[in-house]
Amino acid sequence: MAITKNIKCPSCGVFNTNRDYCKDCDTLISFEKKREQKVAAYKEEELERVKYDIENPNLAERLKKHPVWLFRIVGWVLYSAYLLISAIGALIAWFVAMVAAG
Repeated sequence: MAITKNIKCPSCGVFNTNRDYCKDCDTLISFEKKREQKVAAYKEEELERVKYDIENPNLAERLKKHPVWLFRIVGWVLYSAYLLISAIGALIAWFVAMVAAG
């Protein structure tokens, strides 16, 4: 016993049986195919974002690799300050969560 899927086309209103595309207007009507396309587009977008982040590091990372030693020191100081502020923020967030938990 096979299950049939009757899907109404949102563009032209024709009912299609067991099809991914409308037989009249060739519009994509399959929810599985739409979901696959959205997932593929999301993965591609995330891949592009990661490539951009790797190719364009922040100021502290660029300064840490600078050929002039004075700029490298400034880069490490900025990086250390950012790390210290992040650690303090994490500790404050942990403390607030513990106080709220009782």
